[in-house]
Formats: sequence, structure tokens, C-alpha cells
Amino acid sequence: MNAMTTPAPVTVIGLGSMGTALAGAFIAAGHPTTVWNRTARKAESLTGAARATSVEAAVAASPLVITCLTTYDDTLEALGPAAAALAGRALVTLNSGTPAGARRMAEWATGHGARFLDGAVKNVPSAVGAPDTLLYYGGDKTVFDEYETTLRVLGGDTVHLGDDSDLAALYEMAVGSTLLPALLGFFQGAAMVRARGLEASTLLPYSAKWFEMIISLLPVFAKEIDSGDYTEAASSVGVFHAALAEERTLGQESGVDNSWQFPMYDLVERAVAAGHRDHSVSALTELLTRTPR
Repeated sequence: MNAMTTPAPVTVIGLGSMGTALAGAFIAAGHPTTVWNRTARKAESLTGAARATSVEAAVAASPLVITCLTTYDDTLEALGPAAAALAGRALVTLNSGTPAGARRMAEWATGHGARFLDGAVKNVPSAVGAPDTLLYYGGDKTVFDEYETTLRVLGGDTVHLGDDSDLAALYEMAVGSTLLPALLGFFQGAAMVRARGLEASTLLPYSAKWFEMIISLLPVFAKEIDSGDYTEAASSVGVFHAALAEERTLGQESGVDNSWQFPMYDLVERAVAAGHRDHSVSALTELLTRTPR
């Protein structure tokens, strides 16, 4: 191989389920891969990886260092002893946290001479390396451009969101905000049918269709939100408001605890009080915005 096609050396720090999957993908693609984890035995399954004996040695081993720990604070703590070794290296963080945490991480990394890129893996560990697995990044575009081929080993749908170091964390939290409410809605439905002696699996074809319908509406809602024009209401706040009385009594009838939804009902009532009854339900965004337009 020539210099243009030789897989770049890479270090992976943090070998939980996701970190192990990342390292495994690099090894499978032929990248010289160094790994380090506080608990060294977690590296035992990674045949073909070089096991660093310290975090300093792990950082020094590769020009590209990828961390996969739980939070930015965990990443800062783990990398602390290796701060001096970061100078001139590309650091890519793949962990959870807030945009403020990403900015703090970027300031620390660049302060120690590293080029910084923050990212997020938008799938489960078993999907790492698949052509349709999404990863997005924010931060130093020169890092992304230089190592894009390497980063695409982790997922074929690899995107640079922009130069701001906190963009991946912002989108991670913005997109991720739909996960728990959607899952709780399904779990509530499962509890309801189970209370009737039916299997949760009977919901699957209908829930899938419901999610597909919701997906089809997102471009319409996004357009309304971006324009601030909610007057063409295919589904109005008033329609949701009319159902609140029955929704609130659902728990008594079905034997489920739906109190987690009550703050959402309060939001709908506030929207009506604010004059949005005949507006699209996407107008709820205005109440969620701390600085109204």
C-alpha cells in the first residue's frame, strides 16, 4: 500500500460496549489500533489491538485519538495524566453530555495543543461499521477532512455539522429528546394491552404505522416552526386540547399510571390560553422557547 491508502493508526480510549465496537471496527478495517481502559481486562477480546499500559502511552501511540467514555467529565479525568502527550494530535470525543460540556472539553483539548472534534454515534454498538449507521461531528473541519475515511469505518453515514465544537452535543440532545417520550408512550400502550390479557407484541404493526405517520409530518412541522406561521393547521392545538379530559382519566379506566403525561397536558392548556387553539400543534414549540419570537 502507498501512503495514500495505508490505514491510519488510531487509539481508542474507553472500552465499554460502544468503545469495544469502535475498536473492533478499526481492527477489522486494518487500522493499527491501540486501546486503553482503566480495567485492562476489557481489552482481552480485541484480538489484533495493541494494549497500552497507560493512558499516556495510548495517546502517544497514534496521531488520532478517539475517546468513548460516559461523560465529558469522565473523559477529562481519564485524559488528565496524558495532557502533555496530546500536543499535535487529533482528539475525537464520542461521549454523552451537554453543549456546554463539549465547549469545555474543546477548550481543554486545544489548550493542550490538540485539534478537537466532538461526535456522536447515533446507533447501538452492534451497528458500528454498517453503511447506514449515522455519526455526526462538530469542531475542527481540518480533523474531519484529514480523517474522514478513517471515521467512515465506524459508519457509512458520517456528517460534519460545522466548526462549532458543541454542535454534535447540541444535535445529540435535540434528536435524543424524542427517545424517552416515544418509548414511554409505547410502554404505556404495552401496559394497557397487557392489563387486558393481550400481548405487547400485538401492538407492533400498529405502532410502527403510527411512527411512520409521525415521521411523514415532521417536514411539515419543521417548516411551520422555522417560518413561525402556524395558521395552516392540519392538526391543531385545539384537537389535542379536546381530548385532555379523557386522557387524564385514562389511568383509572385502564389500570396504568399515565401521570408522566400530565406536564404535556399542562403545556397544551397553556398553549390554548396563549391563543394557539386554532394553530398547528407545532406552535407548542413557542411555549418551549425561553425567548419567544
